[in-house]
Amino acid sequence: MKTAQLQALGLDQTHLVDYQGQLVHAQVVESLDALNAAAKSAGFDFTIASSYRDFHRQSMIWNAKFSGQRPVLDQNNDTVDISALSEAKVVEAIMLFSALPGTSRHHFGSDFDVYASNYLQPEQSLQLEPWEYQFDGPFYDFACWLDSSLQKFGFFRPYDKFRGGVAEEPWHISHIETSKTMMDQVSLSAIYKAIETHDVLGKAAILENLPRLYSQFVTNIANS
Repeated sequence: MKTAQLQALGLDQTHLVDYQGQLVHAQVVESLDALNAAAKSAGFDFTIASSYRDFHRQSMIWNAKFSGQRPVLDQNNDTVDISALSEAKVVEAIMLFSALPGTSRHHFGSDFDVYASNYLQPEQSLQLEPWEYQFDGPFYDFACWLDSSLQKFGFFRPYDKFRGGVAEEPWHISHIETSKTMMDQVSLSAIYKAIETHDVLGKAAILENLPRLYSQFVTNIANS
């Protein structure tokens, strides 16, 4: 595979630089700086909870969920009994909140889970759950500010609402131009090869259903 494809799949880090202790795509630093400065002027301590995640880290998360070592949650944050499901259904249940290795937008370095750290109370711990960004949640004001500000700085929310694939993730923002460039490298054949050649649980069910999973969970996002 070409370097650009490996980068988009989370298998090459040569496109990344350090940004406040996080790895990000070199092309998004200027936009992040501008968004960060604007947030601070509005009274928010813009903080990145998660940025780049490579293929192997995503595989560890995936395999832990597939094997039952980590809980798989439904849209109500209730634990799913995966022992009652077929492997294909387990794959779908995991993909509601956790991307298939090779398809996570966090591989790009252009996507970030963000919050306003000064709005988190001392007794609270960050959960990255929708209620935190909804009315009466600690980050509601920050979410409203993001709604009105993201596009000015070249960002959007790919998972702004549930579309039958990935659950709503109001904390997840994406740099429009850079993520599109990276996404152009994420072909079905490249994902197939990456999963086929790495240790990913549920491999047979994934590969058999990959075209449908791709359209339901990977490309089924908001318009930028």
